[in-house]
Amino acid sequence: MNIITRIQSGDETALRLLMDEYGNLLLRTACLLLKDRQTAEEAVQDTFIQAYAKIGQLHDPAKLKPWLLRIVLNRCRMRQRTWSWRHIFPGGDALLRADEESASSAGAEERVIAQWNNLRLTEAVQSLKYLYRECVTLYYFHELSVQEISAQLEIPENTIKSRLARGRALLKKELEKEDVYDG
Repeated sequence: MNIITRIQSGDETALRLLMDEYGNLLLRTACLLLKDRQTAEEAVQDTFIQAYAKIGQLHDPAKLKPWLLRIVLNRCRMRQRTWSWRHIFPGGDALLRADEESASSAGAEERVIAQWNNLRLTEAVQSLKYLYRECVTLYYFHELSVQEISAQLEIPENTIKSRLARGRALLKKELEKEDVYDG
């Protein structure tokens, strides 16, 4: 029995498997989009609750990942619109951690440099307006094509291309400000 069928039958252990498989991916996406780890965690939790409740609406099991991504994007948009205490107390734990796996084979100095570059890139992406941040995250982090992003966000392809171009230009400008950009 596959994971979707198990969730449809109310198996909570299948939900845990789903969370284990997609949790980190969705959390990284939400962190990049929302700029606040706690708010991102809440959005991901809401995503899994909604996925569990509405798994019957998923007609093609092969589209599970895009379906979950769509839910988390909607949750992030909803959280962007809602006022919260984070406006009074900004600067929570919004920084993403560098992937330990990729840094494990490098020496200590290389790991520090890689972590600093990842942190700086994360901060630069998070400095973008939400509409650019959303497109940049989907294109570079999730490696979705312009067509896939267009379908996911229900926005014309040319708009996606414009937002990507503008987002890249803003990222380049931000990174050059710190002399991080290599070209």
